[in-house]
Amino acid sequence: MSIENIPEIYIQNQDKNPDLFVYDFKMTSDVVKSKVNLGMNMFSFLQVGTKQVHFAEASVIVNKDQSLVLKKGNWLWTELLDTETIYYCKLLFFSQKVLEDFLKKHNIGKHLNKTEIPYFTIQNDAYITSYINSLNTIDKAKSKFTDRLLLVKLEELLLYLISKYGIAFEIYLQSLITKETSTFKKIVESKIHSNLKLEEIAFLCNMSLSTFKRHFLNEYNESPGKWLKNKRLLKAKETLKTGNLKPSEIFSDFGYNNLSNFSIAFKKKFGVNPSEINL
Repeated sequence: MSIENIPEIYIQNQDKNPDLFVYDFKMTSDVVKSKVNLGMNMFSFLQVGTKQVHFAEASVIVNKDQSLVLKKGNWLWTELLDTETIYYCKLLFFSQKVLEDFLKKHNIGKHLNKTEIPYFTIQNDAYITSYINSLNTIDKAKSKFTDRLLLVKLEELLLYLISKYGIAFEIYLQSLITKETSTFKKIVESKIHSNLKLEEIAFLCNMSLSTFKRHFLNEYNESPGKWLKNKRLLKAKETLKTGNLKPSEIFSDFGYNNLSNFSIAFKKKFGVNPSEINL
């Protein structure tokens, strides 16, 4: 069974990595234990049908009377039709950056014990019903206002759930702040001086390419392609300075297909041809 990278497969413009994203998921047949790589934290507002999510050491099942908040990660999803012929779930994805900004703004979670909690179950009420309807209204707004409206709506939702569930929900929100930095950076920085492609490094990080790019940008504040290119050129310059190797002997070690492309990139960065180093 193939792995579904969500929300990437729902985003039409793959050049964008939104911090907030809403998607109406519908289907007409049951899906049992589909493999999902959830790249962002997510609210799942089930409207019609039954949803079950399997985690490493637990599972949860909900119907239209409940909603779920899911932590990003690799999970197994089972989605079943009810008496209706269409399964319908409204999904609201939010990035770790948005969550961190919210927690900082409202001074939440600084003194809480951090635990690993993959999900939080919400009992639907009049507010949740009204909230879902408001998301439908935002879909009709002008695109230039959509992101700002969604940010306000997410803050409203989180504050409401904190008021409803108290410290339990605060602890859960804090648990969503993943600590992938050390492992992620260790893998990335160990591949600086290799000729691996971004897709291959993303695979080693157990991420889809788009998730990898988004996570990389959060960690380094720069695109992975540009960052790796600069690091590799700096290392290439250091290597050439030793005088032991020629440009023609090292270009492929730093991810270049031919000497010409390597020389052009090298001169653009350092102002001299690689063959002129140590002359």
